[in-house]
Amino acid sequence: MKPWFASLSLALAAFTCAGAGLSPEQLQQLPPPANHPINFSQEIKPLFEASCIKCHGKGRAKGDFQIDSRAILLKGGETGPALVPGQSAQSLIVELVMGFDPDTVMPRKGTKLSREQIGILRAWIDQGAKWDASVSFARAEPANLKPRQPEIPPSRTKNAQPIDRLLEPYFAANKIKPSKPVDDRVFARRAYLDVVGLLPPPDALEKFVASRSKDKRAQLVRRLLADNENYALHWLSFWNDLLRNDYKGTGYIDGGRKGITQWLYSALETNKPYDQFVAELVNPTPASEGFTKGIVWRGSVNASQTPAMQAAQSVSQVFMGVNLKCASCHDSLVNDWTLADAYGLAGVYSDDPLEMVHCDRPTGKIAAPKFIYAQLGELESTTNKVARLKQLAQLITQRADGRLSRTLVNRLWQKFYGRGLVEPLDDMDQPAWNPDLIDWLAEDFADHGYDVKHLIEVMLTARAYQMPATPALEKPEKAFVFRGPEVRRLSAEQFRDAVGALTGVWYANPATKVLHADGSTNHFAATRAALVAADTLQVALGRPNREQVMTSRASAATTLQALELTNGAELAEMFQQGAEKAIAGQAKPDGVVTQLYQKALGRKPTRAEAQLAANLVGRPVQKTGVEDLLWGLAMMPEFQLIY
Repeated sequence: MKPWFASLSLALAAFTCAGAGLSPEQLQQLPPPANHPINFSQEIKPLFEASCIKCHGKGRAKGDFQIDSRAILLKGGETGPALVPGQSAQSLIVELVMGFDPDTVMPRKGTKLSREQIGILRAWIDQGAKWDASVSFARAEPANLKPRQPEIPPSRTKNAQPIDRLLEPYFAANKIKPSKPVDDRVFARRAYLDVVGLLPPPDALEKFVASRSKDKRAQLVRRLLADNENYALHWLSFWNDLLRNDYKGTGYIDGGRKGITQWLYSALETNKPYDQFVAELVNPTPASEGFTKGIVWRGSVNASQTPAMQAAQSVSQVFMGVNLKCASCHDSLVNDWTLADAYGLAGVYSDDPLEMVHCDRPTGKIAAPKFIYAQLGELESTTNKVARLKQLAQLITQRADGRLSRTLVNRLWQKFYGRGLVEPLDDMDQPAWNPDLIDWLAEDFADHGYDVKHLIEVMLTARAYQMPATPALEKPEKAFVFRGPEVRRLSAEQFRDAVGALTGVWYANPATKVLHADGSTNHFAATRAALVAADTLQVALGRPNREQVMTSRASAATTLQALELTNGAELAEMFQQGAEKAIAGQAKPDGVVTQLYQKALGRKPTRAEAQLAANLVGRPVQKTGVEDLLWGLAMMPEFQLIY
């Protein structure tokens, strides 16, 4: 069937629908009703699904007209019913598809309804507009909203971790034989970069490799998680992207934006429980209010970028995996969210009653403040903004909100494994490739007091995390199958810190000072990239400006990156200084080469590499030769990728 019903809503709002005022001549032009019983599910339902529900189903009501059910359809819109059961000739819908008025013919674009199709429509109306009771075009129950505790299947492997026990039947069903775990050096590098964002120091790495302890990998993960300072400095970048926090940029000059770095660093350093973390962002304190304050843009902006709407978009996207941006202007064309949904949540953050604006045109309707998921509870009707924010924080962080925990689980799984359990990350209504796995992780996270470090430990001590990395595909598979972690690139901050560890050259000063839990200020041994405003190198490597919520960064290489990594001024300066430090600490060519290989790659050079590198640095050691070696090491995939 062709989408002939697409533009009907416009006419439904424009005409009086008490009955079609057809002239005798027009009545004679109507095609006769089809002469067979109409099957609603086979002949009418497909038309509604293809052409109507985008405007009038799943909570949408253009012209106040909906087709969610028969009763709602018969109720009609702003000007009355669209059809009269048993009287197709008196139904406005028939007049419109006939096109008697060229200005209101439906559909406005595309192929017009054939006489045969109009006959089917007439017959359905004349036969009483019967409706299959099992059919509904109402908004479906949202996926992944309520908590669910799946059973953990038994395992043939002794002491198998829950993640691996949940993956065993998945691997069997997909005929995958899990590979042996990676060696200690690869695992340690992964864990260091994932937990604290740094390369493993050579001495610590060698000690780990030499250990005979059976649970040394779990011990390493726990030891890294206990490094509160470096943990906080690394995860600051992850949350800065999500919470739009930065040190310079639009809004900071005139006070139209507020940073939350001190609050965020303290929350990470002390491992604030995630439900409290979210509550203090949704219902902010003076220290955390920069997130929902958003950016007060200079000049004239559209209604979808007001601070209250920014808050609604950010809260729903970051904590619930819901994209309201399209619905902030009009009923969304990509999901079920409506303008009323977006303005309802924005109304919670508005100081005054909030008028809905459709595509920058005021509607005259005031949005009732509400949470996007009525299933989790409704806000009390109050003009007290403080009370509304408190209630909203309670709704989002209640134990019954399984979406809160699932959304973070999904983001962390994507960070460690290269791809989310649910994709896209910001559409949590999509199915997970392993529902039991995401549900169990989410419930275990909540059961342990929303302890983020516990969640990370569970993910990183699984055998699945220790599997060899698989190449990341440029185009995602239509039917994704998990075969192990994907190869990942170092982030801009990780790369800059890795070069700092290799050369001994770190940033001179942080962009902002932070207080530690013990009350001291900036006693860092080295200023990490996360605390510094983005320079040319970090921008080239993909660090965003954070004027938008960024839930993931692009991984594809660019021409700008290639130019910066081969001829960038920042790198050139670091390698010059690094060469001086390397020569001062080790005069023999073999010593310089071995030391730099261990710092950069966590291993000694092969015989061929050692000979080539020694010739490069010269005998005696030359500064320019060491600079060349540093450039070469930093450009190696082994340095830039997480395998």
